[in-house]
Amino acid sequence: MTQCTSFDLVEFGQPLQETLRELPEPTGTEILLQIKRVGVCHSDLHIIEGMFDLGEEGQMRMADRGMRLPRTLGHEIVGTVIAAGPEAKHISLGQTALVFPWLGCGTCRACIEGRENDCMQMRIIGLVQNGGYATHVFVESPEFLIDVNDMDLDTIAPHACSGLTVYNALGKLNKPHPEAWLAILGAGGLGLNAIAIAQALGFKNIVAVDVDDKKLAAARNLGATAVLNSKQGESIDKLRQITDNALTDVLDTVGAPATAKLAVHALIKAGRYVVVGLHGGDFKMPQPWLPQKAMTVAGSHVGTCQQLHDLIDLVRAGKVKKIPVTLRPLSEINQALNDLHEGKVTGRIILTND
Repeated sequence: MTQCTSFDLVEFGQPLQETLRELPEPTGTEILLQIKRVGVCHSDLHIIEGMFDLGEEGQMRMADRGMRLPRTLGHEIVGTVIAAGPEAKHISLGQTALVFPWLGCGTCRACIEGRENDCMQMRIIGLVQNGGYATHVFVESPEFLIDVNDMDLDTIAPHACSGLTVYNALGKLNKPHPEAWLAILGAGGLGLNAIAIAQALGFKNIVAVDVDDKKLAAARNLGATAVLNSKQGESIDKLRQITDNALTDVLDTVGAPATAKLAVHALIKAGRYVVVGLHGGDFKMPQPWLPQKAMTVAGSHVGTCQQLHDLIDLVRAGKVKKIPVTLRPLSEINQALNDLHEGKVTGRIILTND
């Protein structure tokens, strides 16, 4: 058996607790990986808190949705295969792989059609199954592993969530056009990856919006055409000016009432507003604007396994710029989460287990 050290959520609202456990040998198609890198995602802050803010609808409590504790969080995982079940095919010991964590039930219509991210009974690694804030992780089949032996492990892990999430969302926007503008609201890990991936997909005019000048500087370095600090007021008018009143698309990586208001006011007719952020609150807009502005408002949830393969192909081809990362040992997970909560992180914190 293999000894695994993990940092588990034992009680909602409390720091993660270090745990030592024995892991059995993998069976069937299971794969056991020794984790090398794991990204620290903002959504884990909501999970640790135990709820999501639903505005006028109250709260979505994780306990009410069936989440069982203790649970090892962490879903942006890169690891080395150290053991495999007898039915695991096309996998090699010593192979380094990126884990696709957004597992569906496998039997519903969405899963059969390859839309596992739309499954109503998802079995997410790091939420329903134990995840990557640990030294080891089980993955139930080789089909959920992507070979990254030849890639930079320090920057590849976030693509399992922040990269994949914005890649899927960008595909729901208007097709890139030389005269059109895309606003990316929020310049955290999601937003910075969105800038890098949007450029790879052909978006030319990109404005990044945030309240932190340091994060906006990072957005500039990644190729944002323009930046806007929305904390300084008059953001709607300033965004219209920056985009020459040609804002056709908004990708919201925050998901708050303030970012929604900015989007629906600044978008031009036939604009598209896609939300991936989970900050919380209520989305409100004048109902007549939907038909009058011919506006599309959509949500987008993570992405599919095939999309992750496609994204990694873009990264491997050198078409996606690397977002800034900060490396820390796995043992500093609670401090990393605190720093993320306090807005002290530019890009992504990557925990190491070398």
